Amino acid sequence: MYNGQTVSDGWPIGATGEQTLFLRATVAYDGTDFNGYQVQAGQRTVQGTLEAALMQVTQERVRISAAGRTDSGVHALGQVIAFRTRWSHSIGALLRGLNAVLPSDVAILTLDLAPEGFHPRFDARSRVYRYTVWNDPARNPLLRRYAYWVSQPLNVAAMNEAAQLLVGTHDFATFGLPPKGMRTVRRVIRAGWTQNLHTLYFEIEADAFLYRMVRSIVGTLLKIGRGEWSIDEFVARFAATDRSLSGPVAPAYGLCLMAVNYDISEPV
Repeated sequence: MYNGQTVSDGWPIGATGEQTLFLRATVAYDGTDFNGYQVQAGQRTVQGTLEAALMQVTQERVRISAAGRTDSGVHALGQVIAFRTRWSHSIGALLRGLNAVLPSDVAILTLDLAPEGFHPRFDARSRVYRYTVWNDPARNPLLRRYAYWVSQPLNVAAMNEAAQLLVGTHDFATFGLPPKGMRTVRRVIRAGWTQNLHTLYFEIEADAFLYRMVRSIVGTLLKIGRGEWSIDEFVARFAATDRSLSGPVAPAYGLCLMAVNYDISEPV
């Protein structure tokens, strides 16, 4: 039994005979002062910070896997990670211990047992990103770390019309580069803009994303919103599958990984 729950007999046993726990966590972070998610020698990264906290609390070297590798400056509210540990106390105690030693710009929101074989990246069915734009002639200092300031008026209806053309399975080579290999086809489940006074939110859900795909799409849709490109021009550039025809890449600080969705049952 572990924390009132039966641990599967199939889980690995540690060198000293204790059972190795396989855990899944939801992580939030302000990406401003991180050099991206993935660990890099000599750089402050989200992965490196999390692994250092695990080392401090569990007194063991732990390597974590994640649903995605966000770029430098990109934020997350729903990053998902998984790791193994020989922690012998309650999961709640581990959660409290990790959050006690983590810096103020990263926190573990949930921590639970994971099903054996679970992988945060390969088992994900979809990912949801949100991009925030502050649209007003005056900048908002309180949003400078989290929203891209666009001072010109924007035609949100036109941006939404173009966004709907992204939905479905398409070749998104115009808007990004594949992390590995050459495949640039992705399935977008939903995409669209909402507005709350001067704050605009672009939310997009897809099975996976190309490198800088969301930020390139946002930069392109803003060209439409400013009246610089027509819908027909957007369609032509999208269909050309030519990276050079994308609009500018929007700044990283407006982007946030909101959620990662899975079609698996919760561990019992």
